[in-house]
Parts: sequence; structure tokens; C-alpha cells
Amino acid sequence: MEYDDLKQVASLALLRGIDRFNPELGLQFSTFITKTITGEIKNYFRDKSRIVKVPRRLSEIGSLVRNFSNEYQAKNGVKPSVKEIAESIGVSEENVIRAMEVVGTISLDGVAGTEEDGEQSLYGLIADDHDEYEAFETKEALKSAMGCLTETERKVVKYRFVDELSQSETAKRLGVSQMFVSRLERKLLVKLKENLAE
Repeated sequence: MEYDDLKQVASLALLRGIDRFNPELGLQFSTFITKTITGEIKNYFRDKSRIVKVPRRLSEIGSLVRNFSNEYQAKNGVKPSVKEIAESIGVSEENVIRAMEVVGTISLDGVAGTEEDGEQSLYGLIADDHDEYEAFETKEALKSAMGCLTETERKVVKYRFVDELSQSETAKRLGVSQMFVSRLERKLLVKLKENLAE
């Protein structure tokens, strides 16, 4: 890939991200835009690598098959057999079958419709694994569940699961033993599970 192409994709993602950013979701802009730009670059790589190239001869046969089949059906009211198509266009039955398989192939780069920003590709309609709304709901549920934790318990959660410190490092910061942190961690995880279940 050309660097300039990737830079352009990232720049467009930045501009679109500025329009889509919603500070009310509680995300920092830098966190949001980094994921947005990374996602656009990944999509660009996927788009460039997923194009299926159909052999030209097979594509030409497919066009002949489609035209003959349409004319035959309009004239006779039924679809032609593979043998009739092969004899009519002068190719083997095997090539007719292969061409018929290709004719039904739809590119994910094809346009499905339009959206506010322009044309919508079929690939764009495929569900995304990352759901901003679901992430927001999860964050809000955790905030609510942590409402009943003590100050020390909140610090343990922050040090262990946000800062990813070891139990020993957490104990040093709190001025307690590693065993105390281990026991407290088990208790508060049970408490959080119960609160989340409610």
C-alpha cells in the first residue's frame, strides 16, 4: 500500500470522526478517534485484499449464458438446459456451469444504496463487532455497580484492572500486605458480580 493512500484514509477518518464524536458518551476524543482511524485503515486493507478476480474468459462466457438464457426464456417461457446453452454459444457444458456459478457472484464493493455521506457498499452493511452503544451501556453498568464500593475497594479496582498492576504493586501503593489485596479483590469481585446481576 502507498503511504499517501493510507494517510488520506486516516485523514478522511479523522474528519468523519470529528463529525461523529459525541462527548456525552464519556469517551475522550483521543481514545475515540484512535479507534476510528485504526478501524478505517483496517477496512481499507480488507477492501483491497478481498477483491475476487474472475478470469476474463469465464466472465465473457457468463455474459453469453445470461443473454442466451434471457432470450430463450422470453421466447419459450422456460429456462434452457445446460446442454442447450452449451450448444448454442459453442462452449463445453462444464464451462457453462462454471460461468453460471460466477454470474451469481456479487462483489462486496457493489453499491447497496446511498447514505448521507455518499454511496453505501454491501460490505458496509455487514454487522460490526464493535458496538459503541453496548460499550457505553457496559461502562454505565460498571459505574453503577461500583457505587457501593469503599474508597479502598475502588483503588484496588483501579490499580488491578485499569492500571494492570500486580497484587504486590497494589499492596505497596495502598500500604497493606499482598494477602490483604488478594482477599479484598476476591470479595469485591463477588460484590460487583452481585450488583451487576441486579
